[in-house]
Amino acid sequence: MADTSVGFKCPSCSAPLEYKPGAEKVVCDYCGTEFSIADLESYYAKKEEQAAKAQEAREKKWDTEDAGDEWNEDERKMLRAFTCSSCGAELVCDENTIATECCYCGNPTMISSRYDGELKPDYVIPFQKTKEDAQKAYKEFTKGKLLLPSNFVSTSRIEAIQGMYVPFWLFDSEITANASFKAKNVDTFVIGNNQITEEHFYECHREGNMAFDRVPVDGSKKMDDAWMESIGPYDYSTMVPFTTPYLAGYLADKYDVTVEEAAPRADELVQNTALSMIDQTVTGYMSVDREEGFVTKNANSVKYCLAPVWILTTKYKNEPYTFIMNGQSGKFVGALPIDSSKQLMYTAGATLIALPVFYFLCKAVVGAFM
Repeated sequence: MADTSVGFKCPSCSAPLEYKPGAEKVVCDYCGTEFSIADLESYYAKKEEQAAKAQEAREKKWDTEDAGDEWNEDERKMLRAFTCSSCGAELVCDENTIATECCYCGNPTMISSRYDGELKPDYVIPFQKTKEDAQKAYKEFTKGKLLLPSNFVSTSRIEAIQGMYVPFWLFDSEITANASFKAKNVDTFVIGNNQITEEHFYECHREGNMAFDRVPVDGSKKMDDAWMESIGPYDYSTMVPFTTPYLAGYLADKYDVTVEEAAPRADELVQNTALSMIDQTVTGYMSVDREEGFVTKNANSVKYCLAPVWILTTKYKNEPYTFIMNGQSGKFVGALPIDSSKQLMYTAGATLIALPVFYFLCKAVVGAFM
């Protein structure tokens, strides 16, 4: 005999439901909740509608046509480019720079080729911190480090600190966030000698409009995202329209993460933030679980921006160690090597100091028991 039942999931506990032909109501065998046919039809119609909206939201793309502009011929004449033969970094500088070193690996490099780049930045955040500020911060950073190799910090190395612009894609969007939740409250009371527990289940829906301005996504694979997050954030309200004079005396990292490649990260940041804010609006329940949530971009745009950093990469025993400072705020991070001979010397010295102390402590303990 053919099975004529239709499969549903209980809106209260998600257990399978079975509708038997001819029955007026569907009863969940697990939690005992009763549903009318009309209520179930309405419930699953809303589910299908939400699923269709979610699919439409996933397919909506960022408007990237206005991200960056084309370089004109005069601007190209003012710029030079080089690709580091050691690490492959692609950097841009002004026409007056003849020789430099790669800011990522420290490899000396001659500037030879005319720049023939892809997109020109829309905006730039100008440097607020000078090279002297960066040198001072570097000296403070290395000061008092007893295990630092003696020849690691030198005047020549401090002079090699370079100013560089790091590429960023900035995503703006006006969005609508939708989310569905399953919430529960539990009531316990006593009737005679019996303790009764009632569980109440609720379907909650939230929808809200939000705006996101200048969500940054790093446009450089060479620049470690952890470094940029450590020295951030930047104050993007200070950025100005880009012109080539801002590159005078500085390097610029050529973006190697396209706007299309950066878009999924922007989607992730916007969605996680929006849904987190929606989650906070569901209150008054003992437990709340978000069943689904999605974000629809109503309007959006993307811009290409350069952000300033001071950077120095020094090699020690063929290993690169990098110092990087926010060229706007002065916040910095860095990595330093350890001199193994100094480490051994200080360890031995600490042991020699500790031995007499240990001897007298033992002698005092022995004397106390005599």
